[in-house]
Amino acid sequence: MTFTPQNKLEEVLMKAATEPAHRPEFFTELMDATVYIIGNSDDASEQGASTLPVGSQVEIQHWEKPDGSTAIPFFSSLEALQMAISTEAAFLALPARSLFELTQGQTLFLNPKLPYGKEFLPQEVEHMLAGEGNGFVHSRVVDEPVEVHLSLPEPSPDQMIDSLTQLLAKHRPVRRAWVAQIQEGDAEPNLLIGLELVDLNEVEAVIQAVGTVASDTVVGDQPVDICIVDKEEKGGVSHYFLHHATPFYEHKWGSFLREFKQTGKA
Repeated sequence: MTFTPQNKLEEVLMKAATEPAHRPEFFTELMDATVYIIGNSDDASEQGASTLPVGSQVEIQHWEKPDGSTAIPFFSSLEALQMAISTEAAFLALPARSLFELTQGQTLFLNPKLPYGKEFLPQEVEHMLAGEGNGFVHSRVVDEPVEVHLSLPEPSPDQMIDSLTQLLAKHRPVRRAWVAQIQEGDAEPNLLIGLELVDLNEVEAVIQAVGTVASDTVVGDQPVDICIVDKEEKGGVSHYFLHHATPFYEHKWGSFLREFKQTGKA
């Protein structure tokens, strides 16, 4: 089956299917997109209406999955919906965020039966609605000094580094990024990603994006920690990254300045 993207959401969806670096952008596009569901509402002014009155009663079709459970199908475009069904059906268009709010607690599936799609479990939708990304990133505060051992990761997480490099190239607030292996006491070691930012106002968005890509590319179930590297910090993790490790990513400000000079007008 040939799948030709009809909008920006579908373009990013196709890229995200094979390259984790595009997945944060996909989730952002999805939350701002209009999607299509098979169903109807007595309050809708017409079939395919993009807005519904507050308190509308909506009947949404569920599809059965191979394991016998059900999910709500929704589609990234009207063309995608038409590709997935073989008979005429009533449909509604509405913002993806509204659909997630309307169906909280249920499993949804984007573009079932098509080459590019994704299942959304209830907990994942809950995190997305709360602005917490996909729930891959959780904050933790260390209240007391902890002795840790930092070293180069072995083996090197090459897939993660490659995908993160592609991701960070689109995040200008990130100046440099490192990856190390960290071990607290006798606990099993895990990966630690260090980020040096030029704009701390973007810290939450960057951490959520990096956490999404890291979770999708880590080998096995190994945890991944993320920390902000501070040049003013004396000793500690920041000192290790700044003075004893080589960043796997460094923003090339020179190329940006050249682009600015070429396109700017006096």
